[in-house]
Amino acid sequence: MRDFSARHPELAKLAAEVGKFGSVGAAAYVVQLGATNLLWGVAGMGPLSGQVVGTLASIAVAFVGNRFWTFSDRARTGYGRETLLFLVMNGIGLAIQLVCQGFSVYVLGLDGALAQNIAGNVVGVGFGTLFRFFAYRTWVFPEQPEAVRERTVREP
Repeated sequence: MRDFSARHPELAKLAAEVGKFGSVGAAAYVVQLGATNLLWGVAGMGPLSGQVVGTLASIAVAFVGNRFWTFSDRARTGYGRETLLFLVMNGIGLAIQLVCQGFSVYVLGLDGALAQNIAGNVVGVGFGTLFRFFAYRTWVFPEQPEAVRERTVREP
């Protein structure tokens, strides 16, 4: 395995990022799942509003984990910029979730708790997660420019 990692460092780095992203995402997912189900069941919120509030809670967990752990070795482009882009990308990810859930509830007529969880918290989160991983790596936490990377490696 070490030979493969040595020959393909970019794949090893990607695998590490996927693993960290997945761990952070799992923690955020637990927060979202718990919050949305509490809001739907205990607070009596509607399916879409409960999904929004639960997702907002999970976004806070995801930002801290991804900025300071998953993508900690990437360029720091400013806390404000990263926060704004993170929120925008999560807004798009949330829209993906809501489309999946809205389709299930309002087009297919599946509005039970199980159907809401499958549409919003499984299918929607799945598609939203794929988008988020790509967006975070590409725009929110970009690679360091080559010149900066070389200086960082050479300096003790």
